Amino acid sequence: MSAMEYQGPERRRGGPDRRDPEPMTKIMLVDDHALFRMGMRGLLEREPDFEIVGEADDSRSAIDLALETSPDIILMDLTLPPPGGIETTQRIKRELPATGIIVLAQNEEEDALFDAIKAGAAAFILKDVGPDDLVTIIRRVVAGE
Repeated sequence: MSAMEYQGPERRRGGPDRRDPEPMTKIMLVDDHALFRMGMRGLLEREPDFEIVGEADDSRSAIDLALETSPDIILMDLTLPPPGGIETTQRIKRELPATGIIVLAQNEEEDALFDAIKAGAAAFILKDVGPDDLVTIIRRVVAGE
């Protein structure tokens, strides 16, 4: 049998086609509150196309981990301890311009929103966002919106 004739393994009726797996979105979580990170991880791990590649609780470890894992998306706490979420976003975007950073904030401060977008954030959302909305926002940022 030549390679041209081979059609690959037979697909089982009704089963998923394993030859074209859905591409995974690599996500990194950055927040200084472990409980919040744990909640986000639990929520996002339910999505079959999301993979959590790491967690960081401060700026230095966030930068190091981002460079090590090259995530597609970073969920970044605005109020990280100094130097803070804005400066950490700037530093990561300088090194990894293709990474989409979504800044998470407790409240809607216009200056913080402007600073986050200026630093390179793709989106700015409040931490009380609904689970389905968070997943939608991540997918939209991955799509380049």
